[in-house]
Amino acid sequence: MGSVVAERDGVIEIPDTSRARVLVVGDVMLDRYWFGDVSRISPEAPVPVVKIERVEERPGGAANVALNVAALGAGATLLSVVGADEAGQTLERLLDAAGIDVSLQRDSELSTTIKLRVIGRQQQLLRIDFENWPTHEVLRAKLLEFAQLIGEVDIVVLSDYGKGGLAHIREMIALAREARKPVLVDPKGDDYERYAGATVITPNRAELREVVGKWVDEHDLARRAEDLRRRLGLSALLVTRSEEGMSLFLDGEVVNESAQTREVYDVSGAGDTVIATLAAMLASGMPLAAAMRVANRAAGIVVGKLGTAVAHLDELRAQP
Repeated sequence: MGSVVAERDGVIEIPDTSRARVLVVGDVMLDRYWFGDVSRISPEAPVPVVKIERVEERPGGAANVALNVAALGAGATLLSVVGADEAGQTLERLLDAAGIDVSLQRDSELSTTIKLRVIGRQQQLLRIDFENWPTHEVLRAKLLEFAQLIGEVDIVVLSDYGKGGLAHIREMIALAREARKPVLVDPKGDDYERYAGATVITPNRAELREVVGKWVDEHDLARRAEDLRRRLGLSALLVTRSEEGMSLFLDGEVVNESAQTREVYDVSGAGDTVIATLAAMLASGMPLAAAMRVANRAAGIVVGKLGTAVAHLDELRAQP
């Protein structure tokens, strides 16, 4: 792994990430953007008519996590399931072009998840989702490949979007622990018991509230977070809190980081950037609290961009 981070005059120096290796596993999707001009209302219904002028396609979900890891100069390996369709081929092509080591299991009964967004006048007007669940046989094959890959990486990221790609997440966490590899989980839903034994989980504020209930103040939040951390056997719980920044809950300690002050353009994919940055920094030898600060900085960069986006290493280093 790379050199450990240094901090001078309160400024964190980004470490060398070139030797870090991150395995990303989870639900991938293809984000499609249709950009157009809105100049009239439809005579058929009170809705805008969008004349499409440009189409963009970007990796989404766990694929966006891998893309963020690669943008930070670390080696990214992505393990997931796609359909035997055009969207799956497009995803693989985009990821290959980004220098990501891709292993996409093909499921002939699966349609690759697509999130189609229609953008007019720089605003999202509509989102259409196409998705279904992968088969048991394909998921079992992915678990076997995970066991083979785990020895080649420094850290594992499990990106759960609730699309069925992490049906064997308990076994994956157990395999990673046996290999002594840290496991970071971006959770989904209210069943956090399936993440027991992970190193760090990174829910946002709303996701955590679903699991621990509504807190009345910071002391109550810390108590609930610590109870969850202990129950799941986590080393830490990192909560992203939007305009309130981030909070890292460790054993008997809370580290808070204020949000980066900037204009928020689009928060989609910011969670992917946070966990990818955390993984790349930890795999490069950075302590957890410092890695959180860099992840917060990266999140501040991507929310100023449209759609699922990445924070590049040079952008991070340019930040104060």
